[in-house]
Amino acid sequence: LHGVRYHWVRLSTRLINTLRGYLAEFGIVAARGRMGVEAILTTLEDDRDERIPALARDSLLPLARELRHVKQQILEADRKIMKAHKANAVCQRLETIPGVGPVIATRVVAEVSDPAVFKSGRAFSAWIGLVPKQNSSGGRERLGRITKKGNPELRRLLVAGAMSMIIRAKQLGFTRHPWLSRLLERKPMMVAAIALANKIGRMIWALMVKGERFDPAKLMPA
Repeated sequence: LHGVRYHWVRLSTRLINTLRGYLAEFGIVAARGRMGVEAILTTLEDDRDERIPALARDSLLPLARELRHVKQQILEADRKIMKAHKANAVCQRLETIPGVGPVIATRVVAEVSDPAVFKSGRAFSAWIGLVPKQNSSGGRERLGRITKKGNPELRRLLVAGAMSMIIRAKQLGFTRHPWLSRLLERKPMMVAAIALANKIGRMIWALMVKGERFDPAKLMPA
């Protein structure tokens, strides 16, 4: 289910970028996000909009119809994921972690049948590919980039969840998560998102192994 959903999401992205590119040639630039996509589709389907030549509209309308179909398939996949999420107690506990929603929770449960095979939360994060490489010499520990190995799709989801958490914290002025502000003072946003995703991964492992719910105090970075 997750693999099929990812297929539809990638196809949706390609279609949106294609339509944006062609419409930009006619001076039509839509905002980013869901509302921007809907504006693109509405513009294409409006025969009274003379900015788009008839031949161009006839060529692009099949792509617009395909995009609407793809969006519907994504919604259907989300509905099935939500149904599976609500029926699973582990998923319900994982969702209590900030940055973890039904998609991440069900993906983890689908891929990790026995979290005890990992000796620690760090081992779990390393399996995902969120632990940076260590380059130590002369008693000094230096952390490099994260490895490209591991579970790329789960890594992508966790980083996206962490990034949304950072964006939300910025909108709220970091009132709920002041430690994120301190982290971003020292690190670029993407580096901070990866560090936060790493911490979220460790908490996921801990909750699965111990059968607990999320404790906000444990989100504080070391």
